Amino acid sequence: MSSANDALSDAAPIPFWTDRQDAPPMCSPLIGQISADLVIIGGGLTGLWAAISAREADPSRSVVLLEAKSIAFGASGRNGGFISESLTHGIAHGLAIWPVELETLLRMGRENLADIAKFIEAERIDAGLRLCGKTAVATKPHQVDQLRQSTKLHQRFGEDASFLDVEQVRADVDSPTYLAGMRLRSGSGLLDPAMLCWGLKRAALTRGVLIHETTEVTGVKISGSGLAVRTPLGAVRARQVLLATNAYPPLLRRLRSWVLPIYDHVLVTEPLSSTQLTDIGWLENQGMTDSGNQFHYYRRTPDDRILWGGYDAVYYFGNQTSAAREQRDRSHQLLANQFFDTFPQLRGLRFTHRWAGLIDSTSRFTPLIGTALDGRMAYSVGYTGLGVAASRFGALTALDLLAARSTERTRLTLVQKKPMRFPPEPLRYPTVQFTRAALAREDRTGKRGRWLRVLDRFGVGFNS
Repeated sequence: MSSANDALSDAAPIPFWTDRQDAPPMCSPLIGQISADLVIIGGGLTGLWAAISAREADPSRSVVLLEAKSIAFGASGRNGGFISESLTHGIAHGLAIWPVELETLLRMGRENLADIAKFIEAERIDAGLRLCGKTAVATKPHQVDQLRQSTKLHQRFGEDASFLDVEQVRADVDSPTYLAGMRLRSGSGLLDPAMLCWGLKRAALTRGVLIHETTEVTGVKISGSGLAVRTPLGAVRARQVLLATNAYPPLLRRLRSWVLPIYDHVLVTEPLSSTQLTDIGWLENQGMTDSGNQFHYYRRTPDDRILWGGYDAVYYFGNQTSAAREQRDRSHQLLANQFFDTFPQLRGLRFTHRWAGLIDSTSRFTPLIGTALDGRMAYSVGYTGLGVAASRFGALTALDLLAARSTERTRLTLVQKKPMRFPPEPLRYPTVQFTRAALAREDRTGKRGRWLRVLDRFGVGFNS
């Protein structure tokens, strides 16, 4: 524990991605009353893609985006910078829940990621996008065969996947904890999430979107033929509203029963020396994950740091989302110890940043997209850690719903059928803790307990 404490002693309690001098200037808060055709609440990736897409579809449409803090403040600027084409939280999960539509969902996810890459290139957004795939590693004996089967499944659905034995995976990235791996070269990659958000902000402003930061929305209600959106210093009279607040307390009360806010913890190291880079390998610089239910995700940054996150996802009683929860010493110390267990050759390395971000999880691990207030409000939330690309799909689907368009997106069962609701408190917290214990037990033993099998039958997302 002392080595972890030493390594964390100077770590700044802020996200690495937004800790920079070249952040764009913030837009002014809303003061006074205005009107708009569409108000978007939330300045993360969902809100930004929605704003851009709405203006591109109809340049005469007035679009206002309201963000309580700053663009990229929430999960969109706090994640690991992984981007995936998956709309189903992985092929195995998609096959278990939507076997008939899986081919369609895979195609739409691939098209969505390709469109994002084209947009980034066309707009010259310097987000460092690299579609380099990832490697999943086995660190327990029972995970080796699971990875072998997962490799075959990915190959069956057209992915460029190969199984790596212990020598092959350690020749790629060297850790004594690795027993096998799956190198997936298609369908995913890495980027700088804050630079993506700021690039999308610029693109939105260029297209005439009116953005107000530091403008918290305090309420939305039906007013005449439209909606009244209230803020501390102003208001907007809108024809329609798109809600993109993800894990933060929803302005639409019903979303609380579907979306679970979970704190995910992240560390970033100081830059590695050339000797340390040689010791670890990792020449292809792909993203990495391990294969447990409680898993780590990690990657190198452009300046040769290692971002290391995941594992200890924490839910607080009553859906708490206080900023005070963003620092949890126990979780960061656990992550630091696990980092040095994975890479003992890097002992002595120090961490420069530590933070937590909110994951908006549904019971199905896939987005919740729908409408409310007589069709005048749409929402897209619940990306469960895979929102960097899926947020664009969610934004487009929500816009379709607002326009009452029947499209291939809106006809999907994923959109038409809602996931199971989480139980209310005081049952929610003990249910989450009981499920976490069951997942940890499966990680240790390789045996799926009765509780997890019951959840599988109800389409809950723990079979992904």
